[in-house]
Amino acid sequence: MLATAQTCAVVGLDGYVVRVEVDISPGLPAFNLVGLPDTAVQESRERVRAALRNSGCEFPLRRITVNLAPADLKKAGPAYDLPIAVAMLLSSGQVDAPSEASIFLGELSLDGSLRHTTGVLPMVSVAREQGFASVYLPTVDAPEASLVEGIQVFPTATLSDLISHLRSESSIRPMAASGVFSNDDGETTDGLNLAHVKGQEHAKRALEVPAAGFHNLLFNGPPGSGKTLLARCLPSILPRMSSGEALEVTKIYSVSGALPSHQPLILQRPFRAPHYTISNAGLVGGGRLPRPGEITLSHRGVLFLDELPEFTHSALESLRQPLEDKIVTITRANGTVTYPASFMLVAAMNPCPCGFYSHPSKQCTCSTTTVSRYQKRISGPLLDRIDIFAEVPPVAYDKLVDETPAEDSAQVRQRVEQARKIQQHRFREMNFLCNSEMGPAEVWKFCPLDDSAKGLLQAAMRQLNLSARVFHRILKISRTIADLYGTPNISVTHLAEALQYRQRGQA
Repeated sequence: MLATAQTCAVVGLDGYVVRVEVDISPGLPAFNLVGLPDTAVQESRERVRAALRNSGCEFPLRRITVNLAPADLKKAGPAYDLPIAVAMLLSSGQVDAPSEASIFLGELSLDGSLRHTTGVLPMVSVAREQGFASVYLPTVDAPEASLVEGIQVFPTATLSDLISHLRSESSIRPMAASGVFSNDDGETTDGLNLAHVKGQEHAKRALEVPAAGFHNLLFNGPPGSGKTLLARCLPSILPRMSSGEALEVTKIYSVSGALPSHQPLILQRPFRAPHYTISNAGLVGGGRLPRPGEITLSHRGVLFLDELPEFTHSALESLRQPLEDKIVTITRANGTVTYPASFMLVAAMNPCPCGFYSHPSKQCTCSTTTVSRYQKRISGPLLDRIDIFAEVPPVAYDKLVDETPAEDSAQVRQRVEQARKIQQHRFREMNFLCNSEMGPAEVWKFCPLDDSAKGLLQAAMRQLNLSARVFHRILKISRTIADLYGTPNISVTHLAEALQYRQRGQA
């Protein structure tokens, strides 16, 4: 007898409906699984066999053929256990089909309990889009699935519970949809605050401007000057994520298996700080079945690269395309996957290997050749893609012991959020959110300069030998500074501040 059950697969960040077909026919006992299953799916035969028997059901000792359609879509992971078990129960007449169109997701333990499944959010989303009315999945994944409105979520603890529900012996109560909501909590998880940073007023301002416009930033200074502390304070001044941004980030973490079990929705903007020994695949993403890397995990948030010159050349150069296109495309023999990569790059570096080049009081032990070689580890094209360069000098003793209260992160965040509201209104009819995402056409439309500002920019282009890419980036930064001041037009003052953030000699 032929029976079917519906489930879902995930490719990249997209969900696809998969039809599980089971045919039980006379013949020698066999259990064949077809439809491009990987090893984890192939092993589901033994899990399903043990789970059915330990749930009080009969496992048919006949010829069983399971087909996962469409057959040209690679099936990976253990989430097919539950739909295979349900289709076998339907084919052998041990349960009745649910009255509504349903999706089944979940990995089975040998005792019949259901385990956590990754990628629940994109799978439930596509099920709702395809017109399915309900989804049965592990209890632990139900809060994540409930973020999708318009579909009933049935949290299922064990296969026995599901069998009783399908036989109408008992019922599983559906979970109410929670929907996607934005975060109203202004505190960061680590409690860092700009008020904790003594001195470094110029660096704090250099942190506020990119937070408002989502620009890339590079801190340069000696060890112990506070570069890392400043960067880790950045989440405390970034604007809260909208519901759409929260849903995007949550999908990425769900597919990656990095979604916390106690937190079905990511509320804080990501802040990723990989070590400089990370591989190219770990940064960009990859693997036999491509998985998101640190670049994608920092989508809508911050990618912080400490000790920037210590990263491998290939890893640094792999940043160039995502910084421009805001996407990462990974091509493997199994296919091509595209992940979103709209992140804010924040980096920190020492001026030389010993760290004390140009230090006011400590002597540098590096030769001129060593310093030049160290700084050239970062290529010119990558430096071109960094908007703001900020020098972080050593902090004087008087600043460290000064008890005068510094500006709190909450105050800075208010200005940042106000500037973001201006940008959202400006780009309300476009598919981007921040000044840094403007293309050449938008730059000419929204960044007009008067004659005095044009004269200043022309002089800067000649003296600093700036590229065309940097020219546009300076205009974007000027637009952000004007937004922070709440002024509709870019003045000479705004342009002059933007020019101060360019690196001399390497722009």
